[in-house]
Amino acid sequence: MRVLVVEDEVRLADTLRDLLEMDGCAADVCHDGEAGLDNALSGIYDVVLLDVMLPRMDGLTVLRRLRQSGSAVPVLMLTARSELSDRVAGLDGGADYYLTKPFEPKELLACVRALARRQPELRVGDTLSYGDLRLEKSAFTLSCDGRSVRLSRKEFDMMELLMLNRRQILTKESLLLKIWGYESDAEDNNVEVYISFLRKKLTHLRSQVKIKTIRMVGYCLEGGE
Repeated sequence: MRVLVVEDEVRLADTLRDLLEMDGCAADVCHDGEAGLDNALSGIYDVVLLDVMLPRMDGLTVLRRLRQSGSAVPVLMLTARSELSDRVAGLDGGADYYLTKPFEPKELLACVRALARRQPELRVGDTLSYGDLRLEKSAFTLSCDGRSVRLSRKEFDMMELLMLNRRQILTKESLLLKIWGYESDAEDNNVEVYISFLRKKLTHLRSQVKIKTIRMVGYCLEGGE
């Protein structure tokens, strides 16, 4: 899961990034509203943490423009304001949840996990299922009929994306952005290498699920329906 933190207080932004990464997320940080909107519109984030009071463009304007663009990315608003009218404005503007500073780290992480849940019918607790495969986040393992293998972080992230988007073709570009992020110098062949790693592990597990290459487009899973 990749999270965007839009927060102008540098120390708080760094703390939030550290918390998210300790909880197993990948996190990017922006310190002003214009940069935050530009990044949020990329479509690579699963959740956006958005402060209300931001330079260059306030958080409510960022939120409004994000929703006007058609983006449905979950947004968790963060603010020092506690008045009811501010919370109502954020929620009416399209925010999914609202936390007032200071907040407890555990509450923040629980909110992020709740907002990030997609295709809940595929999940049982900490497990994601597709066909004969089970992906366990707590142990970073992929299993099939009693056999299991441990995955590296990037292998796990890639397999999770493929399983969550089981009916969609994921392009190399989207995988690069989602897994490596904007700041990385990773290239298409990095994706190809990790797809190869996962295919070998699927073969080892003797799974019926395969990673299909759609020439000149990207990848998708097959054999799990």
